Amino acid sequence: MNRYDRHIALENVGIEGQCTLSKARILVVGAGGLGCPVLQYLTAAGIGTIGIIDDDRISISNLQRQVLYTSENIGNYKVIEAQKQLKLLNPDISINAYVECLTVTNIIDHFKKYDLIIDCTDTIATRYLINDACILLDKPFVYGAIYKFEGQVAVFNYKQSATYRCLFPEPVINQPNCSETGVLGVLPGIIGSLQATEALKIILNIGTPLAGKLYSYDSLTNRSHTVSISRNDQIIQKIKTSPLTELHNNRCDTVNEVSLVTLHSLNNIHFIDVRESHEQPCIQSKKVINIPLNALLNRLYELSRDQTYIVFCQSGMRSKQAVKILENAGFSDCKSLQEGAATLLDHLHTVYEDAVTLSRKR
Repeated sequence: MNRYDRHIALENVGIEGQCTLSKARILVVGAGGLGCPVLQYLTAAGIGTIGIIDDDRISISNLQRQVLYTSENIGNYKVIEAQKQLKLLNPDISINAYVECLTVTNIIDHFKKYDLIIDCTDTIATRYLINDACILLDKPFVYGAIYKFEGQVAVFNYKQSATYRCLFPEPVINQPNCSETGVLGVLPGIIGSLQATEALKIILNIGTPLAGKLYSYDSLTNRSHTVSISRNDQIIQKIKTSPLTELHNNRCDTVNEVSLVTLHSLNNIHFIDVRESHEQPCIQSKKVINIPLNALLNRLYELSRDQTYIVFCQSGMRSKQAVKILENAGFSDCKSLQEGAATLLDHLHTVYEDAVTLSRKR
């Protein structure tokens, strides 16, 4: 009663509503910038069971906006550290931590266990996978996205409302995330808080959720606007009648990856930097060749098919696409670096101190 006193005092919540929250089961996909505020507020609100799925580790560049973590957590799995911190905030709820990537093969099993899904990812492919699985299982999901100084929130697939594919039928190739474009540190807190608000409204069945609507916010001007989204039954029917493996057969989930933690065990490595030339930090070495992703097909002749290549970019997404290109071209020993260049700046020089020079200047 004391913990949830301010909720219970609300006429639209009360004891009955708080009991409803305690029985709710919510899965948060992603424990990064958006996931941190979502998880904190859902935990504080007393959601009975919260699931967190993410296979990423904490890097120093995360701390500018991912406020669940500290410098002491660098290198650890986000979901494990989040679970620890959230249990300190509210030990009376259940928090399930899944240290894994959401894929075609595991998504249905995970989603079946929860009432509501919250999309806190920063990858387009995963967002479409979340959308399609929610359609198949008839589950609502709360969408959030951030870009530089702007953010968006919506509720999809709620009581026959529009879905993400009704807004964006097909993914945009090579769409950048915040690791590549930057993001104002407080923005995920604003958008994540709005996502948590929508989740509570849905669970409590109060107010008017952003179903069939897309809310956009500009932090530079403090302006916001909301647009309506029409449900496209033709697209939805296609999703319902198509296997997930068919819809997502071009995803990069199966790409060979390597973490900085295990990189030292590999011998005779060369690195391919698939970022654009203006992107920082610059990593200069005889072992590193810079070939932007959009030029890779035309410069394959520069690479040896007998060499072991570790491909990296700013966040680990373009490197996955590059590995797919290399594998399709007959390169058998290439892997994507999970952590990306930002973490590489913090860690790689300690492993290859004699081989790699790291600089913030071009």
